[in-house]
Amino acid sequence: MDNPAPAPICRGMDTDLLIIGGGLNGATLALAAARAGLTSTVIDALPRDTCATPDFDGRSYALANGSVRLLRALGLWEGLADDAQPMNGIRVSDGRVGDASVFLGMDFASAEIEEGPMGHMLEDRFLRRALLDAMDAEPRITPLSKARVTAQDASPRGVTVTLQDGHRLSGLLLIGADGRQSGTATRAGIKRTGWTYRQRALVCAIGHEKPHGGIAHQLFLPSGPLAILPLPGDRSSIVWTEADAQARAIDALSDEDYLTVLRPRFGNFLGDIALAGKRYTYPLGLSLANAFVAPRLALVGDAAHGVHPIAGQGLNAGLRDVAALAHVLDHARRRGEDIASAPVLARYQGWRRFDTATLALATDTFNRLFSNDNALLRAGRDLGMAALNAVPGMRRAFIREAAGLSGDLPDLMRG
Repeated sequence: MDNPAPAPICRGMDTDLLIIGGGLNGATLALAAARAGLTSTVIDALPRDTCATPDFDGRSYALANGSVRLLRALGLWEGLADDAQPMNGIRVSDGRVGDASVFLGMDFASAEIEEGPMGHMLEDRFLRRALLDAMDAEPRITPLSKARVTAQDASPRGVTVTLQDGHRLSGLLLIGADGRQSGTATRAGIKRTGWTYRQRALVCAIGHEKPHGGIAHQLFLPSGPLAILPLPGDRSSIVWTEADAQARAIDALSDEDYLTVLRPRFGNFLGDIALAGKRYTYPLGLSLANAFVAPRLALVGDAAHGVHPIAGQGLNAGLRDVAALAHVLDHARRRGEDIASAPVLARYQGWRRFDTATLALATDTFNRLFSNDNALLRAGRDLGMAALNAVPGMRRAFIREAAGLSGDLPDLMRG
């Protein structure tokens, strides 16, 4: 006879955590909570097949060293490492169209820190598949696909959600992992602060003639930043920012015409380029939830904060939310506290809200400072980058920050 599924820590509840959103952050949180002995029901509006495609669709992530530590602690990294590309260095250049190969800024190498590569590039299809398989294998997790939450209610004892089909589920804590347009946050009355940049990101993957050497490039062009991020083999992921109208016009082009526009921005330092996988575009803006918690509720990932992709920290910030919340809940459970009590949730908010506000300010400042061709600003920022590049201690601090190794790290990111 099969062993019964683990029961929630509170009798009378369907589950300990009700996680709204089955994307990368929601799935990772469910696995981290299971490691702490907590049960989760993961409610995702999308069909499971939509999330489990084996084909490469161009989407990839720059996982900081700290995020890799989290995946390793959850037992996932061993199965992902062979498909990941280590980032051995980052080269930051203040450039103009056509000079992507010219170094005019900062150069950072993983060899300057002891922890190994500052990060890895990993395709979405591998990470998403690994998370889905791990959830299926974990008896403390109940995944629900094609399920939409229409109402939620918090009480002193717990929280209840109502699904579109009328079914009701109860738990101790409700987690919003449902993106920038979080219905979970809206139903809780949590407002957001933010603005649009009037820019769009153009995202694709390319193949190229020459090897990239595991070096990531961040090229600042007057129209916006262009990130060239190494993938396994002679391929790279591109995140390319343009003004909104220009980006829409480029996105409407044929593949060949799209490459004709990209080539002069990219330069020829990797030889000729060709598209590999699909193309995407999405609007850019800053969006911060005014609170990360409410009675028996916590927000993680884009539901809590959305920043400019200029530093590739969006998913990393979300995974740091996940690790911090799992840390807080685990320690509260061990002390016999109500894991969804106001003091427990205040620890999570206090830990993450300042860090994410600082990240939002930094990405906003960099985007505004570099997305122009003002001669005075250009001279000042180039002098600043040269100064940072010349001071080993400052450069090392920058590398550790980019690798997700600085600050107060949650248990799952300590290695």
